[in-house]
Amino acid sequence: MDVPEAPAPGGAGPVPEGVDTMARDRMWYLYAAGADRPPVPPVPPGTEPPPGVPVSALPVAPRLPDAARPGDLTALPPGTVDLLEDAPFPAGRITGVPDDRALAHALVAAFGVQRREPENPFNDHRGYASVRAKFPVQVLVNDRGRRRVFDPYRRALVGLAGASDTPSAAREVLLTGRFTRLPATYRWYRGSLVQLELGIALRAVCVALQLLGVPARVRLPGPGAGERLAEFGLTPGWEWTLPVVVELAGDAPGGADGPPAGDGAVPDAVMADVVEMNRAQRFPDTPAPVDTAVPPGTPDSGLSWAEVLWRRTSGRMPRGLFGNTARPGPVPAAALDTARAWLLTPPPGDVLRAAAGALRVTAVTQSVTGRADGVYEVTAGSYTPRATGPGVPARLEEIYGYPLAPGNGCDVRHASVLWFLSFRPRDLARELGAGGWTAAQYACGWAVHGLTLAAASAGLCARPVRAFREVPARRVLGLPDDETVVLAVISGSSRFSGPLLDLRQ
Repeated sequence: MDVPEAPAPGGAGPVPEGVDTMARDRMWYLYAAGADRPPVPPVPPGTEPPPGVPVSALPVAPRLPDAARPGDLTALPPGTVDLLEDAPFPAGRITGVPDDRALAHALVAAFGVQRREPENPFNDHRGYASVRAKFPVQVLVNDRGRRRVFDPYRRALVGLAGASDTPSAAREVLLTGRFTRLPATYRWYRGSLVQLELGIALRAVCVALQLLGVPARVRLPGPGAGERLAEFGLTPGWEWTLPVVVELAGDAPGGADGPPAGDGAVPDAVMADVVEMNRAQRFPDTPAPVDTAVPPGTPDSGLSWAEVLWRRTSGRMPRGLFGNTARPGPVPAAALDTARAWLLTPPPGDVLRAAAGALRVTAVTQSVTGRADGVYEVTAGSYTPRATGPGVPARLEEIYGYPLAPGNGCDVRHASVLWFLSFRPRDLARELGAGGWTAAQYACGWAVHGLTLAAASAGLCARPVRAFREVPARRVLGLPDDETVVLAVISGSSRFSGPLLDLRQ
């Protein structure tokens, strides 16, 4: 990579405060690669939303791959919710399910549609968090040579035109994100947001497999990973991330070592940057066993797994309004400890564990029983205060990108806990190479999915966001200038409720 070099002014950090939010990720990536003062990428023409058109109405790719064949369906067996209702959260497990049905139930438990909220202007609730409810991660299944995609609405596996019919002994789930599921106005954010969701989806499927007693191994993108896209008929390749593979049995098909054969011509400079950052992954071609995706030793919640998955929410608003609003109130200290246990449960394998170890967790607490309001650094053994005193959530609301407005709720000032996950990109690049950027996003998504389950078990909402202005947020949190906040979660008690249509099966 050709990276311009220039010394950074003392104390200013590698990315100046006034840089467009969407460009910051590209600049941090270049900084990790060696540019002390990365150039500000130009905003390409045509990437601003038309006046009066909300981002949610902008065109995106369809929710299933173009190659999906709607008439080629294999319905998955019903009864997943019944199995989950009989399993206490978090220690309960599902036993006695035949191997040929366990994967089907795991897919529905991990990714199936849970409910419809009639007043919600976005998509139906599923088993994992999503940016603007676009759900850009596709779940591909290779079941001994039958290559299909999971449709969470029809709870079916759908055939793919152009998919390989080469025989295989492997049973595996491949997770790949489609950048174009997010509108072009997201620019460089398309890369990081989709890769964060890959980490969320990875934790979701690993939790479901553990519940059903299905052993699994995780294979990160390595030599030949790009060839797997064409194997499922996913073209052009540039629209898709390199897949993260969850292996259940057999040996994964091998692929040629090199760039994906079907990447094709990338249509614009921004997408070329996004694809370049994703393709920089080059991890060892060795799968890592999933030891645990559920933290051991966390106390019984009195709820079932079905109830916790049903409760998981990013907050509510009435009458089709955007955002969400929380109500202030005390939260028991045990809820904070449970959230910490889920956040810090390590992902599988040396690479992801190194990335998770590089993440710094900061909690901003308010009205947590037995703990002073303030800013804390969170580790497995302690909550170390950086600053104590009231009012930090209100200060953070002032730098939040979606403020309180007639059509938008904002819950930051009333949040019980705000979680921030950050890392030093250059330090991680020294350890893991250029792929450290993507590995950190996978590890962060893994952690945040666990946090959403912990919050649900405590009756709290958990809203993953990337909308805090980075430089002032670092000042409030007491983070150094060479550290980037990769994701935050706003957690508290929802003010609004409403009818929920149960879509579980």
